[in-house]
Amino acid sequence: MSHSMPSSVVETLSLMEQGNYVADRSLTNALFLALKLGRPLFLEGEAGVGKTEIAKVLSQCLGRKLIRLQCYEGLDVSSAVYEWNYARQMVEIRMSEASQEMNKKQLQSNLFSDQFLIKRPILQALEEQEAGPPILLIDELDRTDEPFEAFLLEVLSDFQVTVPEIGTIKAKEPPIVIITSNRTREIHDAIKRRCFYHWVDYPSAERELDILKRKAPDAPEQLSEQIVGFINKLRNLDLFKLPGVAETIDWAHALTQLDRMALDPDTINDTLGTILKYQDDIQRIQGTEASRLLEEVKADMMKAS
Repeated sequence: MSHSMPSSVVETLSLMEQGNYVADRSLTNALFLALKLGRPLFLEGEAGVGKTEIAKVLSQCLGRKLIRLQCYEGLDVSSAVYEWNYARQMVEIRMSEASQEMNKKQLQSNLFSDQFLIKRPILQALEEQEAGPPILLIDELDRTDEPFEAFLLEVLSDFQVTVPEIGTIKAKEPPIVIITSNRTREIHDAIKRRCFYHWVDYPSAERELDILKRKAPDAPEQLSEQIVGFINKLRNLDLFKLPGVAETIDWAHALTQLDRMALDPDTINDTLGTILKYQDDIQRIQGTEASRLLEEVKADMMKAS
């Protein structure tokens, strides 16, 4: 069941809250304007800060189909947009030759028709949907090569794709486009000019605690506060990969399963692999550094109380 689009920033904020997404004011403004004006939204930020989740929440709360294009190095048109079903075309050719009922011109026209076209995510997103235009998530665009970015320009400008054998396929209603990037490389300005831009940063401690209350409600309050405090301490260090919000939530779930009511040095050392993904980072934090950070967290909580 589809729902109406938000008509204000306040309604957009309420929409995100329905999906248990804790959005700040600047993100809500960017999202509202992108929805209202029909522009793609380009979300950039570190991995694990909730960029992809925004598209999922929109799909859930608006009742629209989510079409996800997961980007990777070497992604091309045949994987992202369309390709011809060569196996079925060969069968059609053999059947035509056997029956001798179709001339070459008719055969060619038949072979390059919709029934032999395999539609990939971008072409699927241009199709008319019963519930309304879908959410097209182009996830981690920075993983692709620059030639693919150039191809996207036609899609993002006119919401159309040109198939040489058929012609131009244009969306009757443009999809809602969310593009994400972890900024492992710079995306070309031509892409960004066609989008509204927002940098998704790590949340404040207060907002991250609110996120934990929604995403890990079974975690004890004291434990949640210590987790958020400890994660924020880690983000101030020069680590190879800082923990994102996703790691915060994972850690809260893991510690709840271990029946922990509060953090202690042994528990931190035993579960660091939940929040840190590189051995060098784990070795740096294990032991005395973990104990030191925990003492700082406890001291900060004492001052706040």
